[in-house]
Amino acid sequence: MENTHTSHDVLFILLGAIMVLAMHAGFAFLEVGTVRKKNQVNALVKILTDFAVSTIAYFFVGYGIAYGVHFFTGADTLLARNGYDLTKFFFLLTFAAAIPAIISGGIAERARFHPQLAATFLIVGFVYPFFEGIAWNQALGVQAWLKATFGAEFHDFAGSVVVHAMGGWIALPAVLLLGARHGRYSKSGAIAAHPPSSIPFLALGAWILTVGWFGFNVMSAQTLQNISGLVALNSLMAMVGGTLAALVLGKNDPGFVHNGPLAGLVAVCAGSDLMHPLGALVVGLVAGALFVQLFTLAQNRWKIDDVLGVWPLHGLCGAWGGIAAGLFGSQALGGVGGVSLASQLVMTLLAIGIALTGGGAVYGMLKLAVGLRLSQEEEYEGADLSIHRITATPEREPNW
Repeated sequence: MENTHTSHDVLFILLGAIMVLAMHAGFAFLEVGTVRKKNQVNALVKILTDFAVSTIAYFFVGYGIAYGVHFFTGADTLLARNGYDLTKFFFLLTFAAAIPAIISGGIAERARFHPQLAATFLIVGFVYPFFEGIAWNQALGVQAWLKATFGAEFHDFAGSVVVHAMGGWIALPAVLLLGARHGRYSKSGAIAAHPPSSIPFLALGAWILTVGWFGFNVMSAQTLQNISGLVALNSLMAMVGGTLAALVLGKNDPGFVHNGPLAGLVAVCAGSDLMHPLGALVVGLVAGALFVQLFTLAQNRWKIDDVLGVWPLHGLCGAWGGIAAGLFGSQALGGVGGVSLASQLVMTLLAIGIALTGGGAVYGMLKLAVGLRLSQEEEYEGADLSIHRITATPEREPNW
């Protein structure tokens, strides 16, 4: 019976890993549809190669930092673990690799290719697992201190803070250090529109992410015994709330409409196992509104050229999700209880601090050492031709 249960858990978490792996196609097509046509190939290549580099960084360095586990033994020893530890690594890797996929959307259209791969290795190998270990593996005694001080540990069931807030706040210094795309903002204060190249691709990316998110959230239970229908229902309600808020406040703009469900899903991750579905709906509504308002402010007033809006979508909505778990997870607001708003606030702020420090250090060092962005001529030509020497579609078909 024990072997049967373990085999079921292996299959369960493997399916979760595959669903989250599929989400990386969503990241790719969301970026493909949002950037201009001359940068579509670069978006596709970045997401795939970032995942490959993330795997190497997490396998050799990051997983050991986060969990103290390594795989440097014989294959017979690994086989004796019956597969669960190996598939758990695969599952958690897909979370770690989401960090550079998030960052990619913020720095699109002007970032150099190889410096970004180096940044991916450093972030997934060192910055992300440092906080992951604190939040999910009791590292440095922070969780124990929170429980002793505030009565409950920090709760992040599926990564609102650990994954999304970290990714969004790491992306912010990268976006600022790169600077805006040429021609985006003029000295007179005028703002040049860079419209999406393909709304259908953007929508396809959003749909792939939305579907895969139910693996991201539900399978964060990590064992079949702990699976929760409440997580699935709360994810659904937050997704709907985010969509409707973005529809109304975004004035039916398709870019906002298709990012709205993602905002809701980002925010509900942390407390999806604790909230009442009505609480999850409110969390999604707030997240959708937060994304639309802060994306507009950042782009138009603060002139932060965050192409896909990854800081408001992942950074701010992820932070809101961490705080919301402390609010709507409480019994007073219909939740299961066992959470502390103070613990949620402290760890959310700690995550933001680590992300800003780590992201600033990594991208600042690379900017000084090798440079981060394409030349003005390369950017004008487009990353597809400048880096990959090919366009997404030929300008014309051959005559023969």
